[in-house]
Amino acid sequence: MQHVLGGTCVADTSKPLLIKRYASRRLYNTETSDYVTLEDIASFIRDGREVQIVDLKSGDDLTRQFLLQIIAEHESRGESVLGVDILTDLVRSYTTQASSVVPQFLTASFEMLREGQSKAMDNMTKASPLGAMPGFEAMRAQQQAFFQAMSGGLMGGIKSAPKEPQKDADDLDTIKQQLAAMQEKLSRMGK
Repeated sequence: MQHVLGGTCVADTSKPLLIKRYASRRLYNTETSDYVTLEDIASFIRDGREVQIVDLKSGDDLTRQFLLQIIAEHESRGESVLGVDILTDLVRSYTTQASSVVPQFLTASFEMLREGQSKAMDNMTKASPLGAMPGFEAMRAQQQAFFQAMSGGLMGGIKSAPKEPQKDADDLDTIKQQLAAMQEKLSRMGK
């Protein structure tokens, strides 16, 4: 549903974004009346939108199927968040009695991660003696980028504290390089 605000249509973000899958397998965004890709859907989720994908003809809810497909595509491109051990344990959980506990455990774990990220960012932005330390801002920006990289892959909809503009483009490049190195180390640890 869209509302008119000052002559401009604004989407109602309190409801899930409805995506309809046509028989041709094309995905149709009912809010913007255009076709979307899986990457578009992933982007909506990273931006904090809830998404519901339904088959136009049958009315079946296909959301889980498409979310799993998005995860599989990211994993196959080397954007690995889930280590082989975790994936193996997930497969095992489908064939054991643990399958009833796994969803609750994963949900609780992601909630703890979300809360921890929020608290860490709050603590870092509050006035503290560390704030006056040389290089603290660069370190804070690097840690924020790390939190975003970790949570962005796991939970697309999480928003972190707003970024402060970088004073120097070199600092940003350095942070990106360090983040890439940390991600590489984490992916090697997961194998």
